[in-house]
Amino acid sequence: MAAVDIIIGSVYGSAVLVAETLEQALTEAGHRVQLHEDAVLADLDTGHFWLFVTSTTGQGDLPPNLLPLFEEMRECCPPMPQLRYALVALGDSSYDNFCGAGRQVDELLQELQAQAVTERLQVDATETLEPEEPALVWLKGWMAQI
Repeated sequence: MAAVDIIIGSVYGSAVLVAETLEQALTEAGHRVQLHEDAVLADLDTGHFWLFVTSTTGQGDLPPNLLPLFEEMRECCPPMPQLRYALVALGDSSYDNFCGAGRQVDELLQELQAQAVTERLQVDATETLEPEEPALVWLKGWMAQI
């Protein structure tokens, strides 16, 4: 089974709840999982599978706890073609920059040549009161690829 690092960007806790739900499903499937709420690049292994779960704040901005990692990756990372990842973006479609944080992270990972194993999941708070439910369905649809 795989080693999975779940990297969380959260302001009010919704992304943490989603991450914990996905952690439980991955652990039950036999994967080794570690949650990172204040990740720094030195704590992450590009040989592990990276699963991002991030909310969006302000005008499509990254949550404060994810911003330092994002900036570190943007400024210091060489290409990482060996990195495999997936991403859950939480947002509210009543705002102009719906799921903007997730889009920014996804675009940066693509620039760094990381390999997405599935399309980014975008969960709309105006349609879904419990974002962990669609995230779990999404995970189960591709988890065998880890």
